[in-house]
Amino acid sequence: MSRPLVARKPRASSQSRIAGILAAARELLAEQGVASLSIYSVAERAQIPPSSVYHFFASVPALLEALTADIHAAFCACLQEPIEHDSLRDWRDLSRLVEQRMLDIYAADAAARQLILAQHGLAEVTQADRQHDIELGQAMQVLFDRHFPLPQLPEDVDVFALAMELGDRVYARSVQLHGEITPRMAEEGMRVFDAYLSLYLPPHLPKRAL
Repeated sequence: MSRPLVARKPRASSQSRIAGILAAARELLAEQGVASLSIYSVAERAQIPPSSVYHFFASVPALLEALTADIHAAFCACLQEPIEHDSLRDWRDLSRLVEQRMLDIYAADAAARQLILAQHGLAEVTQADRQHDIELGQAMQVLFDRHFPLPQLPEDVDVFALAMELGDRVYARSVQLHGEITPRMAEEGMRVFDAYLSLYLPPHLPKRAL
């Protein structure tokens, strides 16, 4: 009787090579933007042959999709960081805390700004970003419900994911105009995020007893 096939994790050497490729791509994105990125420029920056990059990533969009997943993993991780429940007066305090954590990621990661907020026209990357936003929105809804009992939300609209996308449009405008998210536009993005959520969340939600 044949044994079932088991998916193997990449070897340590392969994981190290992938990490090096992604780090090189991240540096080039921060310096030159998406338009100048190529398999050959990444290979040169990583100091490996182009064939080694092609071995793991068949194209630039495939490489950027992997980097998009890496960036969204950082966003997901920030939702897992401890939150002092007693310091929350209402759901807007939690909203501001979460948005500020994401703004901190954008501020520290120029590649994230280029990939998520800049206009690059890569449909594969945009689609991957939207799928990650849905997953991130679901995680955010779970987080909010952990601290405040949420009302019944529509099933045909991803409320938290859409709120994030609307806020990101403001941040993207700031990046387009200034190359960064300015404090003024950061505040506007958070106001947009709160304004959309307030269409579904009442002004005063009771805090859960944790």
